[in-house]
Amino acid sequence: MMVFPAVDILGGQCVQLVQGKRESARTFGTPLENARRWLDAGAEALHVVNLDGAFGSARANAEMIREVVEETGVFVQLGGGIRSREDARAWLETGVGRVILGTVAVREPEIVRDLSLEFGPEQVMAGVDARGGAVVIEGWQEEAGDYLAWAERFEMLGAGSLLFTNVAVEGLCQGIETRPVARLLERTSLPVVVAGGVTSAADVRALRDLGVAGVVLGSALYNGKITFEEALEAAR
Repeated sequence: MMVFPAVDILGGQCVQLVQGKRESARTFGTPLENARRWLDAGAEALHVVNLDGAFGSARANAEMIREVVEETGVFVQLGGGIRSREDARAWLETGVGRVILGTVAVREPEIVRDLSLEFGPEQVMAGVDARGGAVVIEGWQEEAGDYLAWAERFEMLGAGSLLFTNVAVEGLCQGIETRPVARLLERTSLPVVVAGGVTSAADVRALRDLGVAGVVLGSALYNGKITFEEALEAAR
């Protein structure tokens, strides 16, 4: 199971948010500094979120993200503010390993199919952000139907993987909820990467035992609840 350290970028800095709220941002240095830090700790891939893109400009931080991709040379999955085919193409052409399609995949599901055909499914990840059984979009403000139904639809459209974020526990450092993940794994054959609430080695082991393909570590990692080395050991 892969362990993805999160590198969330806002205003040119690496930050962590609580429940996705901009005003909760805590700063942890530059994106490249943190990317190198996690690589030195053993990371083989990075989960990069362009929060400026999510909050507004799709191509914000383009040079900074390109620098992370080129300087580290590792696999990068990128989300945040990708609102069109053109946005996705531009990021993939910078060397990003795969793009994460969130709100746009719900608003325009055919974008999943089109990009999967153009670049290959392995470069297209559909985001399933869920709260209380419903997919939530537009910064988690709008419900858009059953998360399991959307996962099945994304698979049919040709997505190569899914990013499941449990919005209810994201950023709280209070642990995971395994039931929504287990239900998702029962309904899709796609690799699933889980984000939201992963706080301890026990959480990582629980997700490993469920059979997920990867976990994203954010707030717990930056706040010292778990070390990257502990997470790697638990993922084995």
